[in-house]
Amino acid sequence: MNLPSTDSKLLIVSTSKLHGGEYMDYLIDEVKEFFSSEELLFIPYARPGGISYEEYTAYPRKTFAKAGMAVTGIHEFADPKKAIKQAKGIFVGGGNTFVLLKTLYDLGLVEVLRQAVQKGLPYMGSSAGSNLTGLSIGTTNDMPIVYPPRFDALQLVPFNINPHYLDPDPNSTHQGETRQTRVEEFHHFNTQKVIGLREGSWLRVEGREIRLKGTHSARLFEVGKEPRELKPGSVSDALL
Repeated sequence: MNLPSTDSKLLIVSTSKLHGGEYMDYLIDEVKEFFSSEELLFIPYARPGGISYEEYTAYPRKTFAKAGMAVTGIHEFADPKKAIKQAKGIFVGGGNTFVLLKTLYDLGLVEVLRQAVQKGLPYMGSSAGSNLTGLSIGTTNDMPIVYPPRFDALQLVPFNINPHYLDPDPNSTHQGETRQTRVEEFHHFNTQKVIGLREGSWLRVEGREIRLKGTHSARLFEVGKEPRELKPGSVSDALL
């Protein structure tokens, strides 16, 4: 069982934007309190919609300036490994999880990033960046448009994440699979727990404490058990 390092400090966020809101604006207070430094290294490799690294970095740079934080994209450094080792805080943005993980593997950054966070570097991930904290990316919602050498993620927490979790709509005429069905398919071949994070909620990890924060409960899936709800504000031993 992989347990979080006692030095780990993580924000595992379902989404970067709520309906009607601006990029990460609903999390500004949490972000300011979470990061002790006013300098943040942004990893834009997930490239939502295929936008450039420069375009993507402009979003957190604008939002977090309101909190007095300076954001620099990792692509602005000649040596990304050195950038991670010298960073005071890391934010890995959302987008396509397969693109994100492949890029990190291609650049030799997976182990560098894992070790830095395990030694205490504060890490925030949104969507794809949150998938990255789990044991694997096998519960992402994204299309596999590229192929990483393996699906093993940073393994900073002993479970998988399903961001943007959606509950079945009993009034919908859509006949496609629900998120719960997809997770059950995953559990036919895999044994790790999966946490479905609804929009507007996040996990805050400090050492071995994992607390659900935000406005909604989260759905916990375990092999051979009925799914159950975790309440906002709860500290869950079940995730360990």
